[in-house]
Amino acid sequence: MENATKEQLKGKWNQLKGVLRQKYGQLTEDDLQYVEGQEDEFIGKIQEKTGESKEKLKSIIDSI
Repeated sequence: MENATKEQLKGKWNQLKGVLRQKYGQLTEDDLQYVEGQEDEFIGKIQEKTGESKEKLKSIIDSI
């Protein structure tokens, strides 16, 4: 994952979590557990649950 996206994910975590829960109601609190240094694993988990592409999810992160 790009450094800019990692920093955005880290810096806007609570806001991003809310956006993802609104957009993808099937995501649980456990799905949205963020662990610093595991950004790629997090994106992969969300990608698996939602069926969205990595690019789409990065676009959502970038838009916040």
